[in-house]
Amino acid sequence: MEYIVSARKYRPTSFDTVVGQQALTTTLKNAVSSGKLAHAYLFCGPRGVGKTTCARIFAKAINCMSPTANGEACGQCESCQAFNEQRSFNIFELDAASNNSVEHIKTLMEQTRIPPQVGKYKVFIIDEVHMLSTAAFNAFLKTLEEPPAHVIFILATTEKHKILPTILSRCQIYDFERMTVRDTIDHLKKVAQQENITVEEEALAVIAEKADGGMRDALSIFDQAASFCQGNITYQKVIEDLNVLDADNYFRIIDLALENKAMDIMVLLNNVINKGFDGGLLIQGLAKHVRNVLMARDAQTLPLLEVSDQQRERYQQQAQKCQIPFLYQALRLINQCDINYRQSSNKRLLVELTLIEIAQITQPDDCVGSGRKPRRLKSLFKQLTSTVQPKKAAPQVAAAERVVPSTTPTSTTSTASAPNPSSQSASKRPTLKSTVSMSFKNVLQNTRPKKMTVIPGTFDASDPNAAPKDEEHTFSQQDLELQWMLMCNRMPQKLSGIATRMKNMNPVITDFPNVEVTADNQVALDQLEQIKGSIIATLKTYLHNKAITLSLCLADKEEVAPILSRREQYEQMEKENPSIAKLRELLNLELA
Repeated sequence: MEYIVSARKYRPTSFDTVVGQQALTTTLKNAVSSGKLAHAYLFCGPRGVGKTTCARIFAKAINCMSPTANGEACGQCESCQAFNEQRSFNIFELDAASNNSVEHIKTLMEQTRIPPQVGKYKVFIIDEVHMLSTAAFNAFLKTLEEPPAHVIFILATTEKHKILPTILSRCQIYDFERMTVRDTIDHLKKVAQQENITVEEEALAVIAEKADGGMRDALSIFDQAASFCQGNITYQKVIEDLNVLDADNYFRIIDLALENKAMDIMVLLNNVINKGFDGGLLIQGLAKHVRNVLMARDAQTLPLLEVSDQQRERYQQQAQKCQIPFLYQALRLINQCDINYRQSSNKRLLVELTLIEIAQITQPDDCVGSGRKPRRLKSLFKQLTSTVQPKKAAPQVAAAERVVPSTTPTSTTSTASAPNPSSQSASKRPTLKSTVSMSFKNVLQNTRPKKMTVIPGTFDASDPNAAPKDEEHTFSQQDLELQWMLMCNRMPQKLSGIATRMKNMNPVITDFPNVEVTADNQVALDQLEQIKGSIIATLKTYLHNKAITLSLCLADKEEVAPILSRREQYEQMEKENPSIAKLRELLNLELA
């Protein structure tokens, strides 16, 4: 009998057998039962989570002649049997990774014109659709926008960000989630039961974590472990086969750190490195372990642990020994080591120092060699500050007092009228702290910018030089164009569209001080009419002329220059300069 891998043998054939995607499968079943089907669907998500499988199940249910009440295919009609026997002419699959050219898409589009002979719809499943070229996407876009009534497209991809936004806007998007460790373990238990394989739940938890949320990867690893273990999958054999670092090492490191046994941790680290594991891998695993211990301290965060039931109990037992400050400090040290690991020239020494610091977190401060360098520096600074002589502050006071007269006129008067400081008693002299704080307080208060005058009706009221004046100042065409451009730049974000159009307009002084502006189209003219009052107020303010008036008019069709495409621009350049055509022929260039 031919051997079939578990990923193919136990591939779901109905929506109810899909693992970990209950929300999506419920939505698709409701769409089938109600008959409200879109013309294009996009299934996106990581690898091995059931995108193509759900696309096939959905295509089978769409064409089923007698679907069940909950939206599943019956499996008995001619359409379902043809699909099961892989002879259906209504369901087409295209691998866009190898068929990504324009010709392949055009061939596919030609098949959409033929209505189905058996069934209701023609379903086209395009896998890895992000691999299509830009030209193929453009060829596919028109058909996707207005497909025939009997055609439904199902696109599948792992990289949604590479698909054109015009394609995304025409599809119903379904985001598939990663498989949780719990769902993966439960599914592997069912597979092991059907294959008559005895398993340990801790071994399945290792396989689920190694799969990283992909069910196909989990089944492939399961087959590998089953071949190695010969029908009895145990935890020790799985970590040996997959070359995974044993979680017992992390539990031992934390237990030894709580007892301040740094040397024992160094021996454990040496054994781990001798087995071929990298120190960075140990740090990453230890960070995840400490995080799990922190989550196990509270019943609210206990569901966040994606581990087996036995491992959860071990985490809870160790969490009772660890205090929260210890866990926080350990996470900070491990995270800092992970950040500096790649840049370190002596990676093993960095890991060793980090583990030593973790082992010294709970060590008393007065112990010799505790490594509490910041605490010693803090006590040293206290001794230094206590020996500071107040006489040394006199030059600083004088310097601070000299700052104030040079900054504010009021302080100059007060300083000149004050008596000589040498005639005052030493007891009345202000201290360094009070004098410096008062001096700099005065400086900050006098150098603080004044509040700008608000000019109503203008686009910008932050310029103090733009205050309106009752005068009729004469301005030139150059002044008008300058203030017009500055006004466009100052306009608020909600008027950015009309501001961009106004930058292409040229205001003209027709009869001073009347200003005339010509709009290219009626839309721009209507937008200018809405803000005409603000434009006039701004020009009056910044050109200092209260008699300015504004006239708006629409340009004639002959005056509006047509917008040429790139091909039209190139053809115009060829007419003006025939050498460009010769250069194109010599280089054998084609227009894109």
